Amino acid sequence: MKDIKMNFEQARYNMIKQQFRPWHVCDAQTLDLVTEIHREDFIPAPYRNLALADINIPLLHGQVTMAPKIEARLLQSLAIQGNDQILEIGTGCGYLTALLAKLGGVVHSVDIYPEFTAMAATALKLYNLHNVVLHTGDAINGWAVHAPYDVIAITGSMPVLNDAFQLQLKTGGRLFMIIGTSPAMQVKLIRRLGEEEWSHEDLFETDLPPLIGAIRQPTFNF
Repeated sequence: MKDIKMNFEQARYNMIKQQFRPWHVCDAQTLDLVTEIHREDFIPAPYRNLALADINIPLLHGQVTMAPKIEARLLQSLAIQGNDQILEIGTGCGYLTALLAKLGGVVHSVDIYPEFTAMAATALKLYNLHNVVLHTGDAINGWAVHAPYDVIAITGSMPVLNDAFQLQLKTGGRLFMIIGTSPAMQVKLIRRLGEEEWSHEDLFETDLPPLIGAIRQPTFNF
């Protein structure tokens, strides 16, 4: 067991040096966090030895994790504060959920698949994180019941921007989302500057599966 632990610690060091540094992840808080919350504790057992590799790890239902460097850029870009109310859309394995919870205030994390909600709940118990509320449901138009949010992190892609997410931000809030279609999608950071004013910043390109339902035309319920 000791050798396995040492391998993960070496892999974690390599991940930071070889994946994060070239991707300009230099925020000390982010780097400290990924050494404190162990990604391998959240990854399905068949892929645990690949938990720190620069890949998208398969989950159920054709879904995948983000690569570690993208998770790190997400955290660094969102500049999360300790009292931020956070919405995560796409709980997945729960690792990013744990990182968000460690940095912010209350985290509402939504996934359409109950298996992911259950898997995340089990892993989160390892770190005694009591500021996470897990929901199972369809968040293709956000999660208005607890809006507005300081931070919204969307872990799947969407072909076009859905304004519902922007409208669920507080003034000063930040939204991380992936827009476009495979193979080239644009990661955007959107900030709400005022009641009807937002800024859009292109961060980098990636390729991730779409949110379930993202290929259909969004609908709004008032």
